[in-house]
Amino acid sequence: QTQLVESGGGLVQPGESLRLSCGTSGFTLRYYAVGWFRQAPGKEREGLLCLTHGGLTTNFVDSVKGRFTISRDNAENTVYLQMNNLTPEDTGIYYCAARLSSRCSETETEYTYWGQGTQVTVSS
Repeated sequence: QTQLVESGGGLVQPGESLRLSCGTSGFTLRYYAVGWFRQAPGKEREGLLCLTHGGLTTNFVDSVKGRFTISRDNAENTVYLQMNNLTPEDTGIYYCAARLSSRCSETETEYTYWGQGTQVTVSS
């Protein structure tokens, strides 16, 4: 079954950085809008950022503005989430998702492919 694969999660201290990766061998990501979502403990999953195939970024939440950056490397067929100045509130499972569209969406059901998620824990 075609799906996305996230990697790069782990345990970090507050103020540190992580870079998550989202890749697939099943299709070419460059033609897809790719979003990053997060599910914090005890909370519903929420959309964070999305990147269109044209290179436009949409932020869905204010809490990550200025700290999280989404980018893609088409040669590697990978989308990245660079997370800086992490706080304990950033703890959660991070998912990437892809939709064959020129537009981003915050609606989960509009994404066709999902990864299994990668755990990020920010704690001192």
